Amino acid sequence: MPKTAEIQLVTLLKQGDKAAFSTLYDNYSGSLYGIVMRIVNDEDLAQDVLQEAMIKVWKNIASYDDTKGTLFTWLLNVTRNLAIDKMRYNSKRQADPIDNVMHKADRAVSHNTEDTIGVKELVANLKPEFKSVIAMAYFNGYTQDEISKELNVPLGTVKTRTRNALLELRKILKA
Repeated sequence: MPKTAEIQLVTLLKQGDKAAFSTLYDNYSGSLYGIVMRIVNDEDLAQDVLQEAMIKVWKNIASYDDTKGTLFTWLLNVTRNLAIDKMRYNSKRQADPIDNVMHKADRAVSHNTEDTIGVKELVANLKPEFKSVIAMAYFNGYTQDEISKELNVPLGTVKTRTRNALLELRKILKA
């Protein structure tokens, strides 16, 4: 798409023009779908990811900044990140189907391979909400975003709990 046409398209999209969104979809969905298919390797999932990506683009077009790259690059990044997130989420769900988060945290804390200097005993003495985020992050390898989704709490709460837990551990270690 020529640069001037792209600028006009973005302007119309930012104004909420539905016809412009249709044009955007017609021009870019094929390429984006191909990229998603290479990541997820499943037609139904690829269609879902593409649909989610287009909704996200529609809702967040105001955040597009043409000084940082082309429209296609921005669309590609939004779509690719959603596809990767979907793959991570699906692999976590398949790899660890246990629903009880506290059980997973307790199991991780009691794992002998994680501890050679007494860390698991220190973590086991934390408040339950601190213990779960630390166990999930440091023993199970979850990201803060994944912990937020798994515990069904806001990301800011996970960050606060992690910080407070680390401060508490620091106090214990200094004592």
